[in-house]
Amino acid sequence: MKTSVFAIDVGYGNTKYAHRAASGTIATGMFPSLAPLAASHALSGYGDSVLAARKVATIVIEQIEYEVGPDVSLTAAYGKTGRALSNDFVLSDNYAALLFGAIHFAGVTQIERLVLGLPVHNMKKYSGALRDRFTGTFDYGPGRISIDKVVVIPQPLGSLVAASANRQSEFGRESAHLVIDVGYFTTDWVYANGFTMDDKRSDGIPGGASQIYQRIAALISRDQDEQVEDIELIDKALRERKPFFFYGNDIDLAPYLEQSQPVIAGVVKEMQNNVGQLTNARSIILSGGGGALYAPSIRKAFPRVTLEVIDSPCTANAKGFLIVGEAGLTRERATAKA
Repeated sequence: MKTSVFAIDVGYGNTKYAHRAASGTIATGMFPSLAPLAASHALSGYGDSVLAARKVATIVIEQIEYEVGPDVSLTAAYGKTGRALSNDFVLSDNYAALLFGAIHFAGVTQIERLVLGLPVHNMKKYSGALRDRFTGTFDYGPGRISIDKVVVIPQPLGSLVAASANRQSEFGRESAHLVIDVGYFTTDWVYANGFTMDDKRSDGIPGGASQIYQRIAALISRDQDEQVEDIELIDKALRERKPFFFYGNDIDLAPYLEQSQPVIAGVVKEMQNNVGQLTNARSIILSGGGGALYAPSIRKAFPRVTLEVIDSPCTANAKGFLIVGEAGLTRERATAKA
């Protein structure tokens, strides 16, 4: 299938993608950003359907097979789930496997414009490398894919565009908004007047949802006198508002989340020092999978500014990337005809 614009938000926590469906609506998908090495043999799917086949794909990068997809295992021996948490994540083979996995699950084979995002503080350092690596024709295992052009934008701009899609009058040139994207490994923010980013008041730092999960794991380890490494399951339990199951016990995570608030407050203080008091901001737009964890501290830091938690925060960036890509392609085509 050919598509004019395809958007992928390869996050540290989840990989999200968006493209324009035949009906004209935006189609989205998401799966965990886990890329463990593929098993040498698989038992799922055998036994007359007793063991159900998982929805995963084997992606080949530099002759190494990685397993990615919605049903990739959230647990592994000694915590080795295939997640990469580092500033140079976008240069890793794990990143490439997740990116091609998104394209595979969408059923796309030709992309005129691929739109990707980067944390604000990594834009200058890695945007060129992403454009160079993913422009061209590739054979990643399940099939071949051609990508004509790669566009890289700051991640929070995707949420800004998604939030403004049906409310253009609220995002004029004189309207200032702070967009905060709480990801798995980083927290990024963009201060923008309309769609013009203020570079001095836009930044990002390592310190997203994963540091909360790691803090909670450390506290449970202390109380249980046993090492806790399944932070993916802590993430899942918090999102689903369920207890964390550990050695036969259901552990209520609410007290541990409360004990982790100083960690969140530290990140919010860094952001507050950068953006100031926000006396001219019309709203704070909160996005990202970790947004709900950070919302109380952000409200406390900016009590007089309207806080809006964006709809479907996990896929907001990907939807915004798609809209940005479509607008850019339309401008290019109009210029070519002139």
